[in-house]
Amino acid sequence: MDTKQIVEELITKHDSNNPFVIADNLGIPVIYRNMKNVLGFFNMYKRIKIIHLNNNLSEKLETFVCAHELCHAIKHYDRNTPFLKRHTLFSTDKIEQQANTFAVELLMPDSLLRESECSIYRMAAVLGIPEKLADLKRKD
Repeated sequence: MDTKQIVEELITKHDSNNPFVIADNLGIPVIYRNMKNVLGFFNMYKRIKIIHLNNNLSEKLETFVCAHELCHAIKHYDRNTPFLKRHTLFSTDKIEQQANTFAVELLMPDSLLRESECSIYRMAAVLGIPEKLADLKRKD
């Protein structure tokens, strides 16, 4: 199943595209920490999935980072994922690109774009999705 399908099923199942709601519904705690240049990361502790977010992020960036880390919790929980740092947000690593694509698809679902007359780039700006990552939005 591809990333877009996984996201569409999550949105339908949880009746939300909010990564915090979905994480809560899946029993994945979100912990806030002061982490300087680290935006967030995912880890497992005693088989418990945990999302860690920097407590100094703007609300929009916090939502994007939570969505990104939620992907790791769902698709990559068996791997050690690197800390998401400000300078690695645009990583070419396959796992990180999958997580960015997941976050873009979750926060900017097709239904939202159909209801709006905004371009993908304008909608990305409104939602706090970095402009470079808006190109990850699949147009089906």
